[in-house]
Amino acid sequence: MSSNNSVQPLRRMPAEWEPHEATWIAWPHHEPDWPDKLEAIRWAYAEIVRTIGLSERVEILCHDEDVAAEARLYLTKNDVNQNIYRLHQVANDRGWLRDSAPTAVRTANGAIEWIAWQFKAWAKYDNYLRDAHVPRAIQEITGLPGIEATRPDEGGRVVLEGGAIDTDGQGTLLTTEECLLSRIQWRNPGLDRAGYEKIFAEYLGIRQTIWLGDGCAGDDTHGHVDDIARFVAPQTVVCVHEPDPGDENHAPSQENLRRLQAARNAEGRELRVVTLPMPRPISYEGQRLPASYANFYITNRCVLVPTFNDQNDRIALNTLADLFPDRRIIGLAAADLVLGQGTLHCLTQQQPSL
Repeated sequence: MSSNNSVQPLRRMPAEWEPHEATWIAWPHHEPDWPDKLEAIRWAYAEIVRTIGLSERVEILCHDEDVAAEARLYLTKNDVNQNIYRLHQVANDRGWLRDSAPTAVRTANGAIEWIAWQFKAWAKYDNYLRDAHVPRAIQEITGLPGIEATRPDEGGRVVLEGGAIDTDGQGTLLTTEECLLSRIQWRNPGLDRAGYEKIFAEYLGIRQTIWLGDGCAGDDTHGHVDDIARFVAPQTVVCVHEPDPGDENHAPSQENLRRLQAARNAEGRELRVVTLPMPRPISYEGQRLPASYANFYITNRCVLVPTFNDQNDRIALNTLADLFPDRRIIGLAAADLVLGQGTLHCLTQQQPSL
């Protein structure tokens, strides 16, 4: 945990619960992400659009003309109101917009600006060249200005994904050592803890970075924080906790819980830490998948929560209902969705209100 209180923020990354102008997603088309399940995923996306549309407009990137026609067909069959979404033909590889899309910040004069990170498919896959152009496309569609984040050591652009960071909107940020400091799936070789904190301060207005340890088992991003811990209010964070000592998530979740309980926010205050359960392990062909209730998405009026046909679904939904008394808590089936290595938060990116 480190503090950067000497930096006067020029920008501020809003918390996810602050008002949205829209939510951005990309219509699924990359079948290898969901082997034998792409048809079910299309129906799932239609329901996701319908549900987000209860609160705000949904902007949908479509890889090509055929994908746009397909999206329109599924949305129409699912009786999704045409007034709640817009389709944009923008080529993309895999469509996980939390990670490939830019991060929105509010500047000192209150304007919205897009921060474009360099996307390299989690330093794991080689099909990302189309996704790398998504930030520019979103900037052009919205007509909002954008800036490319660069390293303080003159090492070029910053490689980062939105799922690696989470903020309270007041200068405090969560991230993990496994994702940003490990040499496995190394995003920015040579960039250390202090270097990242300079980047967070400059581009996101962060004054306090809370470093957690490892992410959840099965996460092919190698440690994204949005599967393990999330801010739900300025001084409140939820943290997944696995009580079974025989489960591979037990020790990392214990350590992350300990770190959060000892942490302070940018104002030097203790955090209220609330635990979320984890669903039973879900696997595909012997590979564990990153099923987590922490991968929820906060819209203007609702919180969309992934569910897994598990007895802990109810506990997770009730826990989040207590934390968001002003929003509807909506569980969406994600047992198929997680086959693509992500769920509701991974596929969405918010655009704050002007």
